[in-house]
Amino acid sequence: MYPFPIKFPVVPGSDGAGEVVEVGSKVSQFNTGDKVATLFNQGHQYGPIDGKAAGTGLGGVIDGSLRQYGVFNENGLVKAPKNLDYLESSTLTCAALTSWNALYGLKPLKPGEVVLVQGTGGVSIFALQFAKAAGATVIATTSSEAKADKLKKLGADHVINYKNDPNWGETARKLTPDNVGVDHIIEVGGTGTLAQSFKCIKFEGVISVIGFLGGVDPRGQPSVLDTLSNICTVRGVYVGSRALMNDMNKAIEVNNIRPVVDDKVFSLAETKEAYEYMWAQKHFGKLTIKID
Repeated sequence: MYPFPIKFPVVPGSDGAGEVVEVGSKVSQFNTGDKVATLFNQGHQYGPIDGKAAGTGLGGVIDGSLRQYGVFNENGLVKAPKNLDYLESSTLTCAALTSWNALYGLKPLKPGEVVLVQGTGGVSIFALQFAKAAGATVIATTSSEAKADKLKKLGADHVINYKNDPNWGETARKLTPDNVGVDHIIEVGGTGTLAQSFKCIKFEGVISVIGFLGGVDPRGQPSVLDTLSNICTVRGVYVGSRALMNDMNKAIEVNNIRPVVDDKVFSLAETKEAYEYMWAQKHFGKLTIKID
């Protein structure tokens, strides 16, 4: 779906967690038995990403996580949060780190600010959880009343059904103090949702573009000049660094944040079915594949 580099053949999958079974003689950060999670871009250690680091994604140009055993450079792994099990830890690599980068990588989220998340995919759910842990107000959008109830149970302060309210951007703005707008928006939809995001973003707010699940229509695409008229930042986010992931994992431990994992767990032999389940949008939160 996204134009990232890929080799063929390749072991797919970027996200993963497991136990260290053996370490090399020069490894200094891990010991046998440690619970670890993978870093998406193996070469992105700290600071802003560059072209070289962006070409080190697991499951693309480097063999990924859908295997029982793998050999990794120690800088391509992080210690998993102590409060999470292996299935929960395996969800952190991409979606969690992307949402953490969106909220803290450029203009760090502050208590009392307002965050808008779109839908119920992994990035949006993690952003909701991180924002609530930080003391922010969360506005969530969805097309399903059933999912709206789940979002409220996770702590969303307001939920907007965008099928019933196609002009949800103005509705979201009215939910903010003095109608000033939203501080952070997790933008996953594409052309249509971005236009609505501009309607509710606050002056000096940040729209973090994560994906374009709703497609791209050049005819209806907002202009770059909309950033000037709304005095905001629109930022593309490509996962995050190892330093950010370590910070995120500490926050997960301190706040005892538990990833939302879909009730259906797949086996390695059911990988194809897992992807089909995801594409059909039957899931809520993260999908997992358990490798025994």
